Amino acid sequence: MTAAAAAGDGELIRRIGERDGEAFEALYRRFAPPVFGLALRRLRDRGRAEDATQETFTAIWRSAPTYRSERGPGAAWLYAVARNAIVNQTRARVEPSAAAVDSPSDEPGPAERAEAGWKSRRIHRALAELPEYQRTLIELAYWSELSQSEIAAQLNIPLGTVKTRTRRALAGLAALLERDDLQ
Repeated sequence: MTAAAAAGDGELIRRIGERDGEAFEALYRRFAPPVFGLALRRLRDRGRAEDATQETFTAIWRSAPTYRSERGPGAAWLYAVARNAIVNQTRARVEPSAAAVDSPSDEPGPAERAEAGWKSRRIHRALAELPEYQRTLIELAYWSELSQSEIAAQLNIPLGTVKTRTRRALAGLAALLERDDLQ
């Protein structure tokens, strides 16, 4: 096993920021399959999932110097980059309709958007109060859409631990959201 393959995710990203090709290869080998799987589940198109995976690792090479380990673990940062690449692939494929639509829009109106924004702010404030290890689990499960088995593999912890910590994190999040001071 090479030194790069044994390094932690954050360390690899830091080294990629210094343009270490060996670190990039190790990170790619470690994360390309789960990133591709996530992209395939979200996009439901193999070609677009491959494009999103390529875009993810291109962005990692470009953006690695901006990674700050004190803001969170390397895997969570990497999955945020992947999520952005997947969203970009989704947007790139939307072609505007040539004909004017005469039917009412299914898009949420101002009231619905305002409420969604309010809920989103409350959830983010509550998440910020959770311990980092719980917040990371929630982010990987719900924003990166990883299964509990994938989370266990990424964080190198037993599946049972992931399940227990996720259950506790969700209970803690629910308790925080019941408070009135998060508004």
